[in-house]
Amino acid sequence: MTLRQTLTSLPRDARDTLFLLFVIVWVIAPQVPNLPVWTTVLAGGLLLWRGWLAIQGKALPGRWTVAALLALAVVGTLLTHRTILGRDAGVTLIVLLLVLKMLELRARRDAMVVFFLGFFTMLSNFFFSQSLPTAAAMLVALLGLLMALVNAHMPVGRPALAQTFRIAGTMALLGAPIMVALFMLFPRMAPLWGMPSENLTGRSGLSGTMKIGDMAEIALDERVAIRLRFEGSVDDVPPQAMLYFRGPVLTGFDGRQWNAEPFREDSAWAARVALPANLQTSGPAVRYEVTLEPQRQPWLMVLEATPEAPSLPNMQAYMTQDLQWLTTRPITEVLRYKAVSYPEFRHGPQQSVRPLRVHTELPPGFNPRTLELATQMRADPALSGGGTQALVTAALQRLRTGGYSYSLDPGVFGEHTADEFWFDRKEGFCEHIASAFVILMRAMDVPARIVTGYQGGERNPVDGYWTVRNADAHAWAEVWMEGRGWVRVDPTGAVSPGRIGQFQRLRAPQGAFAAAMGTMGMTQSLRAVWEAVNNSWNQWVLNYTQSRQMDLLKALGFESPSWQDLTTVLGYLIISAAVVAGAWGLWERSQHDPWLRLLARTRQRLARAGLALPDNLPPRAMAERVQAQFGTPAAAVADWLLRLERLRYAPDPGVELGTLRSEFRSLPWPKPAPH
Repeated sequence: MTLRQTLTSLPRDARDTLFLLFVIVWVIAPQVPNLPVWTTVLAGGLLLWRGWLAIQGKALPGRWTVAALLALAVVGTLLTHRTILGRDAGVTLIVLLLVLKMLELRARRDAMVVFFLGFFTMLSNFFFSQSLPTAAAMLVALLGLLMALVNAHMPVGRPALAQTFRIAGTMALLGAPIMVALFMLFPRMAPLWGMPSENLTGRSGLSGTMKIGDMAEIALDERVAIRLRFEGSVDDVPPQAMLYFRGPVLTGFDGRQWNAEPFREDSAWAARVALPANLQTSGPAVRYEVTLEPQRQPWLMVLEATPEAPSLPNMQAYMTQDLQWLTTRPITEVLRYKAVSYPEFRHGPQQSVRPLRVHTELPPGFNPRTLELATQMRADPALSGGGTQALVTAALQRLRTGGYSYSLDPGVFGEHTADEFWFDRKEGFCEHIASAFVILMRAMDVPARIVTGYQGGERNPVDGYWTVRNADAHAWAEVWMEGRGWVRVDPTGAVSPGRIGQFQRLRAPQGAFAAAMGTMGMTQSLRAVWEAVNNSWNQWVLNYTQSRQMDLLKALGFESPSWQDLTTVLGYLIISAAVVAGAWGLWERSQHDPWLRLLARTRQRLARAGLALPDNLPPRAMAERVQAQFGTPAAAVADWLLRLERLRYAPDPGVELGTLRSEFRSLPWPKPAPH
């Protein structure tokens, strides 16, 4: 017996229970990565047990068994999360409650509780992700729960899933205008709109520290980090070589890892040596809008250099002395803001000051050969008179002509990372190159530091947005020069000019099929379309802010809209919808019997063909009249009328009202007689 035959032969209650179990699995599945392993195993086992009980027709477990499982769920939640409150603990508990309620699904009241828990669990998916795939999956879950709800209100017969799907789909479509109106007009109030994330672990590749070798792993992460839309024409967009998005600035070095602050025991040291930003901009400004993906870090990504704070919704931003923009709290949701940057700028002290000495410090006992190289370069008469610029030029020339290469996988470096790069391996990723360069500069008593962030970007031909990925994470250097302040020096460009000037990323080796797909361009085209669609979701749904609500009211004619105007418009729409729904309900009440309505439509159709029938005539008598007037061509209509009568007075499991309603549209109805 096939699976379809098995499901068809099951009793109505068993079939509906299995369908509801499938919907619950669909609702819970996106939560699996966020749930403890024991929760997933327990929930899966209980759902399989409930399905087996339904198929076998066995009795449900007793009250004490369910109570013991409930106690186990609560204790497990407490041991895992140390609480039953909060997002993670709450989701764990609501999933287990939903599953346990299926074990006592005996009456319609129990089914209503299951539906309520199912809708709540469905919404909890958005606590972790508001992406377009999540929304699409939850739309399917919504239709599934509505179908189960419709089934629960159709206790008689054995309605087909296609029929319940049509009813559930109609319900969803009728509710869609109200949902859209609520979404667009419900006042956005920060304390109520959204839920802060509890997981503040960094998502993006950037970090407040940089361990040599870690950033190469980020090059394999193709997820989108930043999207940009530049104002003006294409000619106003800076070249890719100028697209530097400034992130954490790293000053301290312990021999293996770079840190944002010097490695000092005195916590007040950073405050004493802080250098003023002294930012001076020149040249034309670049105006753009950024959509920043949630990175669970406070770093606000903007192009170098941005003198004014970007406009942020419900959040404050401030700039540190090293030109890094930070927010007052970690960014845990998609954030959109506008900024104005100047690619031509100067910053930092113009004359030598004591705090600059921090940027020349190196830990003792590390990289002796690099220190020796620095001594030789300082002693070179050709370089000693040229100042800092001559030393930087010489180091870059060594990178260009010394056989160095840009590699995604240079291997694990040992204790003396700069020595291995300069003299042994002669290959590395951006952090290897930048670190070795800064160590060499400091060894020559030149103030230098590392800047991390993103470099480059690519334009999506579908929607025109520029996309910056985690794979574009980059590390470069800043060197202090007399009279100029801090100057950007990107040593990776000396090793691999294509990485900076032509935006040639390093990529992981591809298989034969992936390489062929990439050659045909199909993969890139599909990705561009998908990212454009996903970007539209971010722009028009996730970033539908209060300012956009006010713009909508202005378009409707409000000169100075406020949240009171939003409430007024929304109130009028709700009242109008209630009036329409009430009128529809009154009409439905007067036409409550769908069987009678279908019979009335049949009389109207026959009347148009020239056969007027009284309202009290039953379907069998109507079939005889049809046969008598139209003969053999109307045999199908007469047979349909007889099946309609059997459905009413002698129900046949093979005959359903929905099927007869569908056949009504395709019957060969008699044609009106010509005059």
